[in-house]
Amino acid sequence: MASKLAARAEATFNQALALNEKGRFAEAQALCRKVLQVQPRHSNALILLGLIALQQSELNVAVDLLRRATMANPQSVVARSNLGNAYYLLNNFEQAIASYDIAIALKPDFADAYYNRGTALRGLRQHEAAIESFERAIALNPHYVQAYNNRGNSLRDLGRQVAAIASYEQALAIKPDLAEAYNNRGTALRDLKQFEPALASLNRAIELKPDYAEAYNNRGNTLRDLRQYEAAGASYDAAIELLPDYADAYNGRATLLYELKQYEAAISNYEQVIALKRSPPGLRGQCLQVKMFICDWSGAAAALADIEERILRGEPASNPFCLMARTGSAALQKTAAEVWIRSEHPPSHALPPLNKLPQRAKISVGYFSADFYNHATMQLMAQLFELHDQIRFEITAWSFGPNIKDEMGGRLAAANVRLIDVRNMPDREVAELARSLQLDIAVDLKGFTHDCRPGIFALRAAPVQVSYLGYPGTMGAEYIDYLLADRTLVPQCSQQHYSEKIVYLPNSYQVNDSKRSIAERVFTREELGLPAAGFIYCCFNNTYKITPEVFSIWMRILSQVEGSVLWLLEDSPAGPVNLRREAALRGISPERLIFAKRMPAAEHLARQRLADLFIDTWPYNAHTTASDALWVGLPVLTCIGEAFAGRVAASLLNAMQLPELIAADPAHYESLAVAPARDPEQLQAIKARLLDNRHSSPLFDARLFTRHIEAAYAKIAERYQAGLAPEHIYIEP
Repeated sequence: MASKLAARAEATFNQALALNEKGRFAEAQALCRKVLQVQPRHSNALILLGLIALQQSELNVAVDLLRRATMANPQSVVARSNLGNAYYLLNNFEQAIASYDIAIALKPDFADAYYNRGTALRGLRQHEAAIESFERAIALNPHYVQAYNNRGNSLRDLGRQVAAIASYEQALAIKPDLAEAYNNRGTALRDLKQFEPALASLNRAIELKPDYAEAYNNRGNTLRDLRQYEAAGASYDAAIELLPDYADAYNGRATLLYELKQYEAAISNYEQVIALKRSPPGLRGQCLQVKMFICDWSGAAAALADIEERILRGEPASNPFCLMARTGSAALQKTAAEVWIRSEHPPSHALPPLNKLPQRAKISVGYFSADFYNHATMQLMAQLFELHDQIRFEITAWSFGPNIKDEMGGRLAAANVRLIDVRNMPDREVAELARSLQLDIAVDLKGFTHDCRPGIFALRAAPVQVSYLGYPGTMGAEYIDYLLADRTLVPQCSQQHYSEKIVYLPNSYQVNDSKRSIAERVFTREELGLPAAGFIYCCFNNTYKITPEVFSIWMRILSQVEGSVLWLLEDSPAGPVNLRREAALRGISPERLIFAKRMPAAEHLARQRLADLFIDTWPYNAHTTASDALWVGLPVLTCIGEAFAGRVAASLLNAMQLPELIAADPAHYESLAVAPARDPEQLQAIKARLLDNRHSSPLFDARLFTRHIEAAYAKIAERYQAGLAPEHIYIEP
């Protein structure tokens, strides 16, 4: 009787199998359940039900069924392998690997299990192990196209793009119409800054597979790199049309719109990504930052609280730079940097450890930046390059920004500083070149700001690496050894909030150019839209630094000073509209806010002479803009904060010997802002002291600063040559 039931069950299962092959899944499921009523441990029926559940994305059901199949028949390779697939789809990579390992133990020549194991290892970011697994699959099946393709992906994950491209090309040699390999090859070529070949590869992927949304998205990214913005937008649009919930394409389109300064449209796309619940690293912070650009503060407090919570649990919810204008917590900024580095720019071991460099007559210092043109960084640093001691130092400028021929670039060339253009070189090649030139000290002038390249430093371009000027905070990276600062910026009691050792420069950390020209043009109030009479407060900081809290204090100041106006920078059409609305909500006539459009630097400096007092922002102070104001004789009032970015203006004022313009808290700031408007003699006395101090105080003494920073580099090099680990360094005046 039992044998008849077994035979009947087997016949029923075979019918189910035939129905499954015809796509009649519901009928196949019904027959399998009949089999299990007779034989509850019929492993093949359990496997087939599990496979149907997988096809229908009923993943937990599939796991349950396939686990039962492995218990019914522990030697079933098919059950073990498909259980691994179910775990993989649930992102339970550890359990998936365990299942694949058992399948391989049962069938050592099981190429598919090695391949699937490689994909699960890649999910765990165990890329070397993934490559080994893919290579084992290839050894068992030399024509395993997808194994070549995915081996390329793991090689690319490790930054080994050249090897990745070779693996993709091996896949294409076997299957020339494999669109996925062309797509992946295109992304690897883009990583190598080979944008035109990347574009050709992505175009070929789309030719082969016209509905390939991922290839359209990657083509959009490449066209954006090539500054072919209209075509990039069309490519993102095509990706979204094919896949309406494609978060990466919305993110790419948002980035494009942000670069085009179409901020409101960018915000809409960022919010679409968030709504899809698949936000890539940093997106939430970027969305908040763009809203700050147009002073759209709706939901800002809740968004910040959400970002902070995510960061504290280890999620890279924001590039640390995007947080600086929203939180003054030095502890949170350090945590955000550490989380970001772990996620996006961890230390790389792709290059061997550096050999100890011999001591030489010249210390080789390389400055790395995207801003060697008329940019705020060069406006501060131009004279430093001219004054560097070329007998004691070999100075190079490593440029990964636009190749713009302008005044600042000309001054760099005239200073006999070697400019090394690495725009189109991947991080690894840049680091290898720096090593080959035996760079002693690599100075990162970008940090986490726009167009930064932390990956160069993650590879160790030089034995000692320093963060300076461009990014006002800690990098949270073990491969950045020192941060150049001063005693105002980083008091000794705050050192625990910085992963770097601090090099304390005397006076202020900020270099300045004492040759900056101020236009001879004399502006009138009328031509700049300013009232003929009345006290003029100004703040020419970027609008993203204006917080609702600071703006409310500004409006209270205006309410106390009759006839006064606030003169601000206009960065977008939406900014003035939003700020005037916020002023009205606080009882201030919107007309009392005057907006200045951007103009050439020398003229911008000249027009500031019409203002009476520069009132600063926090938690992100004026930096270069504060130096601009002080250079033309415009007093700057600041409120000192806790973190680096909120203490820069105080550093500058201390160096100008004007500590009375540093407020200890917001209430103090408000009273100090009102006082000079009510006492013109006090204001004139401050302005007179400022003009006197401009030539006698250290802030604009570029020669003195150059001696100090060179002394810092000498101390850093001395410690390195002595085999000493980085430690806090204090440079005496």
